[in-house]
Amino acid sequence: MDYKNMHPSELRSLIRNGKISGSTAGYALGYAQANLAILKKEHAFDFLLFAQRNPKSCPILDVIEPGNVAPNNISSHADIRTDVPKYRIYKKGELVEEVTDLHNYWSDDFVCFLIGCSFSFENALMNNDIEVRHIKDASNVPMYKTNIPTTPAGIFEGPTVVSMRPIAEKDIVRAVQVTSRFPSVHGAPLHIGQPESIGIKDLSAPDFGDAVRIEEGEVPVFWACGVTPQAIAMHIKPDLMITHAPGHMFITDIRDEFYGVL
Repeated sequence: MDYKNMHPSELRSLIRNGKISGSTAGYALGYAQANLAILKKEHAFDFLLFAQRNPKSCPILDVIEPGNVAPNNISSHADIRTDVPKYRIYKKGELVEEVTDLHNYWSDDFVCFLIGCSFSFENALMNNDIEVRHIKDASNVPMYKTNIPTTPAGIFEGPTVVSMRPIAEKDIVRAVQVTSRFPSVHGAPLHIGQPESIGIKDLSAPDFGDAVRIEEGEVPVFWACGVTPQAIAMHIKPDLMITHAPGHMFITDIRDEFYGVL
């Protein structure tokens, strides 16, 4: 099926009905996608403050209050319990299960945070003739824990996660220009080249997602990533935190240009 040109509501319906369970990279091109973090109400304020202090990693697109399941500000007829292809359940910092819906875990005291995703600026990169390797190769974007600390807030602290895209040397300036127009979905790169200087020892062994090839004349370029809350969960070990599986995003009804600046 032509997922890249499908409307988000159609894709969410397919996800809800178990027809899609893989990475959403390259799906609904032109529409923003979102990371997900779900916490009990007692930790929600700390996390909101953490996101405010770490806007590159955790730009908030929407917050669903306790007792609600619909992210009404960024979608219509959606249910956060079913409309993500795959969820991760973390208990005391340990990944205990991946599931395709949250009915067995749902609680009315959950607060759901929808966080900007770099998939949202990839259409703009491609429109500028900049190849996005994981889309071309039909894989998931590689993501890495770094030695870059986040700014703590309440109980939340830990390492920044980055996503990586190989960019041809001649295209790096343009890639920076293009993505800097999207501050609500991670914006400009956090780091360019020299992965070891941010604590990444082996690009062929990402902490999340899939490794991608880097060809001659290309440079690894790193963007802040909305998987950072998962690294935080493993670091601080809350009793329960639910997230999307990396690369398996909530697809919004909002055009990606809405999060761009001229």
